Amino acid sequence: MNSRDRFLAALQRQPHGRPPVWIMRQAGRYLPEYRALKAKSDFLTMVRTPDLAVEVTLQPLRRFAQLDAAILFSDILVIPEALGVGYRFRDEGGIAMERALSTEADLATLDVNGAAERLNYVYEALRLLRKELGMNKALLGFAGSPWTLACYLVEGGGSEDFPKTKALVKSNPRMMHRLLETLATAVAEYLTRQFAAGADAIQIFDSWAGALDGADYEEFSLRYIRAVLERLPKAAPVILYAKGKSPQAEALARTGVPCLGVDWTMPLSQVRALAGRPICLQGNLDPTYMPGEPAAAAAAVRAILQDNAGDPGHIFNLGHGITPDARIETFQAVVDEVTKE
Repeated sequence: MNSRDRFLAALQRQPHGRPPVWIMRQAGRYLPEYRALKAKSDFLTMVRTPDLAVEVTLQPLRRFAQLDAAILFSDILVIPEALGVGYRFRDEGGIAMERALSTEADLATLDVNGAAERLNYVYEALRLLRKELGMNKALLGFAGSPWTLACYLVEGGGSEDFPKTKALVKSNPRMMHRLLETLATAVAEYLTRQFAAGADAIQIFDSWAGALDGADYEEFSLRYIRAVLERLPKAAPVILYAKGKSPQAEALARTGVPCLGVDWTMPLSQVRALAGRPICLQGNLDPTYMPGEPAAAAAAVRAILQDNAGDPGHIFNLGHGITPDARIETFQAVVDEVTKE
């Protein structure tokens, strides 16, 4: 069974031997080849230039041959940009949007028509990657969830606790629902086009799920994730990652996705018990192991695999993105531990 088939078998919970391995956010400053490319081209240029996006996507697979899947080098904020709200990286760190949305009039300025078409550079990168990878490695695309994208648009950038967004949920839920419906439509069309361009599976990142609690999470996030899923091809291979929401695994599983991404805060066995149905899980090594000693990371990998107890629906991954201070030798130790016979 090749890497691509192994990855897809895990999504379907079919027996496939060892779990496939894919490290979230494979690209990054921990790779010297990435740093060399970044010295010549800024991040946004690399995202918008298919040849450069392909090069960055392939770098980890060239260094770590055991990886079973590649994730497209891109950014979740390309959708707000396609709607007419650009973004940049602040010198002091973090993301700044060109403007914040605070009124109904602001919503009317979003350029909805043709937004998905304006992301043709993403689809071209996927088509090029499909040719490079052939059918031996799985190819993943992704998008931010409507709620997570709304957080950036309402705040005008990144935030620790998204106070403006939370306030809008309470003061003007009608406006928030209108924004979320617009984003759900754009995300669904964007992901549909990613599948058509060659993606084997896609991941929806609900990165700021933790900003919502209780019924609000159902109303303002899960409702719109389901709206995205309903517009995708039937039985589309989708991985839903909702950071900080492992205790709500049952609600996440009710969206119908075949796979849940799991952060490092709860063992896989507990998430499976909470999910309430057989489901593939992706995860969930704490990324803070990656800057540390290889032996410690390998031991943590063994504990995760033992906790999973051989369930065939497991894609090994970090519980969140790999950090710039990750050590290459530790990355290699993790991959070796997962893939050893």
